[in-house]
Amino acid sequence: MPSPTPPTSQPSPIGNILGKPQAPTVQPTKSKEQQLAELTAAAKAPPPARSGAVMTNQQPPARPVPAKPAASPSPGPTFGAIPTNQGLRVGIYGPGGIGKTTLAARAPGPVAFIDLDRSLPDLGKELEGLDIRNVQADTWPAVRAALALGPAWDPIKTIVIDSVSRLQELATEHMIQTVPHEKGNKVTKIEDYGYKSGYRNLLDLFMPVLQDLDAHVRAGRNVVLVLHECTKLCPNPQGDDWLRYEPRLEDRDNCPIRYRVKEWLAHLLFIGYEVVVTKDQVGKGSGERRIYPCELPHCMAKSRSLGKLLPAGTTSFAFPDGSQNDFWGMLL
Repeated sequence: MPSPTPPTSQPSPIGNILGKPQAPTVQPTKSKEQQLAELTAAAKAPPPARSGAVMTNQQPPARPVPAKPAASPSPGPTFGAIPTNQGLRVGIYGPGGIGKTTLAARAPGPVAFIDLDRSLPDLGKELEGLDIRNVQADTWPAVRAALALGPAWDPIKTIVIDSVSRLQELATEHMIQTVPHEKGNKVTKIEDYGYKSGYRNLLDLFMPVLQDLDAHVRAGRNVVLVLHECTKLCPNPQGDDWLRYEPRLEDRDNCPIRYRVKEWLAHLLFIGYEVVVTKDQVGKGSGERRIYPCELPHCMAKSRSLGKLLPAGTTSFAFPDGSQNDFWGMLL
């Protein structure tokens, strides 16, 4: 191993300036660790600035952000009076032959009657003296076209659709005839559309008819929807399930037409026969017809006003025989 090179001695320039000889300055020898540290520091040092550049620790000045134009103040809501000339939305359902069509026909007239069930010819003399205008429409497109607002509707005070259960069937038939499968294939029944697709299509097709009727309600006309009845098992979280009467419309999770119609109506009235169940679980009744305006375990119903008019201790009104205008006068 070669011996380290001895430090070199150089004469001090200060001695030459003062004219006195000076002892040579001895530079200390650097250890290998110090030399390695200096090399490492030099490698980490930033590169020298380019010619003409000035190194500085200050950040360049931020570009000015243009000021946003001042937003115009919001005009806020527009307030107005509560409408008092709107028509009512009434639904009537119950078993066949109990008097739904007769009751609807005696609503304030002139009455525009969309008779999809062909019930009017069977009533005969019961319609004498009533101003009923029979609307010629027996298909889904024809009903939608007939409900379009126009001068012909000006004298009409009430619109009756008998029945909405049949109207849903017409909507289903129209959809099957005109709407193909998503792959382009023609379908013959609603289940052919695939899992839930057909019933979802039916809901989308049916709902605009309520918008058509809404326009008439805002114009001051009453709308009476006649429906057939069905029974449904009602889930009861607190006990046993039970059967009750409900309007005969689709009620699937992806096609809740029954509940959409109920929500749209201001009054949903169930007409049924009075039945009393004895202690021996035997049903007895007098055959008297009753109108139920409020929700009960045996029927779906609702009313925004009739419930307050019920006689004390009762849950229904007697079906109005003879002059049925008394019932509509109380309701309207």
